[in-house]
Amino acid sequence: MQLNARIALVTGAGSGIGQSIAVTLAEQGAKVIVTDMSAELAAQTAKLIQDQNGFAVSYEMNVCEPKQIAHVREQLVAQNLAPNVLVNNAGWSTSQAFLKNSPELWDKLIDINLMGVIRVTRAFLEPMVQSEKGGSVVNVSSDAGRVGSSGESVYAAAKGGVIALTKSLARELTRYKINVNCVCPGPTETQLLRANPENYVEALLKAIPMRRFADPKDIAQAVAYFSSEPAAYVTGQIMSVSGGLTMAG
Repeated sequence: MQLNARIALVTGAGSGIGQSIAVTLAEQGAKVIVTDMSAELAAQTAKLIQDQNGFAVSYEMNVCEPKQIAHVREQLVAQNLAPNVLVNNAGWSTSQAFLKNSPELWDKLIDINLMGVIRVTRAFLEPMVQSEKGGSVVNVSSDAGRVGSSGESVYAAAKGGVIALTKSLARELTRYKINVNCVCPGPTETQLLRANPENYVEALLKAIPMRRFADPKDIAQAVAYFSSEPAAYVTGQIMSVSGGLTMAG
């Protein structure tokens, strides 16, 4: 399998896209560290992997809590489970016109979607660099960060920041044999998507050339590629997984 001998930490892996990423990486041979702000959901994903004879451990980890992040890092280093694949998947959004946004909403969107990635990356890059064995960082951004999204202006700004962070870190970290890439999902079949009004969902579906929403597995396969040896010469790249909805930008 492509990911044998790799240890992958996935944030926001308790459900949806994150859970699919964790399961897919395990299927391809990785040992998976499942993290989520919900300890219960993280444990459920880990058990799902274990039931399929994969290796997984779970931790409660909120990407907005530096002390929690540091605690998980210390635990993993002590157990010789420091990741050489880091997947920054945790994110959150809500749809609302910019002129109706509150400053509190701005802070929450930026704290989770941009600062969360920065905090987690900073914490787990240190042991990855110290190992001198290289590794991979895969950031899950959004096509909103590439081409914009009505009703998600600040979310799009935060996700655009993740794209810029990806490219900048790719330049800095290549000397350590660490690749940094980014996957940008388009509309994906999750509970968050289905929480939108039905007419909005139907209109969105009609705009997608493939006439279907992404399955979380579609996103997971892209993450698995960037995490694998076949992508060893790929860094600083932004991959849109959108069924053709956004072909430029």
